[in-house]
Amino acid sequence: MTPVSTISQPAPLTIGPLKLDVPVVLAPMAGITNTAYRRLCREFGAGLYVSEMITSRALVERTPESMRLITHHESEKTRSIQLYGVDPKTVADAVTLLVAEDRADHIDLNFGCPVPKVTRKGGGSALPWKSTLFRQIVEAAVKAAGPLPLTVKMRKGIDSDHLTYIEAGKAAEGAGVAAIALHGRTAAEFYSGQADWSAIAALKSAITSVPVLGNGDIWSADDALRMMSETGCDGVVVGRGCLGRPWLFGDLAAAFDPESHQGEGLIQPNLGVVAQTFRRHAELLTEFFDSEERGCRDIRKHVAWYFKGYPVGGDLRASMATVQSLAQLDDLLGQLDADQPYPGIGAEGPRGRAGTPKKPALPENWLNSRELDGVQRENLTEGEGDTSGG
Repeated sequence: MTPVSTISQPAPLTIGPLKLDVPVVLAPMAGITNTAYRRLCREFGAGLYVSEMITSRALVERTPESMRLITHHESEKTRSIQLYGVDPKTVADAVTLLVAEDRADHIDLNFGCPVPKVTRKGGGSALPWKSTLFRQIVEAAVKAAGPLPLTVKMRKGIDSDHLTYIEAGKAAEGAGVAAIALHGRTAAEFYSGQADWSAIAALKSAITSVPVLGNGDIWSADDALRMMSETGCDGVVVGRGCLGRPWLFGDLAAAFDPESHQGEGLIQPNLGVVAQTFRRHAELLTEFFDSEERGCRDIRKHVAWYFKGYPVGGDLRASMATVQSLAQLDDLLGQLDADQPYPGIGAEGPRGRAGTPKKPALPENWLNSRELDGVQRENLTEGEGDTSGG
């Protein structure tokens, strides 16, 4: 059993009234961090588990999909929802709905999504460039949230020539947010290259009254410990590193809370355990969608992540990636050699599509000014049409 690296017991991460014994947050990921996956991750570890991104306008309009996405399982004691929006009033109205109907215990605002369909409308990681608009959205949301902790997640900026994270961080702090999370990449970098942890350190130095959380390239518990040591950040946000590896939250819990996990090593599952976890994920997705067909369709995208590095033949992988029922999935998983041991480095490291650096898709003349012009203001709300963002 490989020992897990540990850190001197850190102070509990405090986000408003919330206290997390383990300073770990599951990053919102569209199409991934639904109730099913949040429950699965929680079964392995501890932390704050955030919903996938939900569009404020769709929530205010109470579309069936948005209302389904904000629903939490009864086992989720801390209900965390991430909102996306480009209009202060609409975002505030969405926050008001969540508070008035007691649907959340924590709300996060997305200013980090780099996906073109979001940034080309001025949303996500494009929005902090418009400094007044950013401040107005955050202030309106904090006011609407009342006693509920409201946080923001953002990137360094649009590209290396248009960095916004220090200014936006200070504006968010001044608006009364409960914490600020920074992904150490620009929108132009997408998920390519290496995250700039020095930017997280710089933000931590600039923000003095609320926690700063670091995000980017946390593939293991050791990475999380190293980020906190190198940057001084108060907690970590884990995204792609847990794809197909929900047990990463168990490693993180042991690393940050060694007294409660004495004698436990890194979780290095054999192929049988991976198969059982994959099957559990499919079962939870079926429950979430209230449809076996939809649950099986959704689990297909997780095949490559779960079985990365394991000796699973191409034909069997392809069959799992087209599975149509739980019974068929059981038959396919039954063909695996459950005793195959953990393959080591082959199952670790980066996962998910990194993409390549590219010029961000932005509204016309977006970079000409830090303020909105009339045309941009009129066109901005068109970016809120989708229920879920990027």
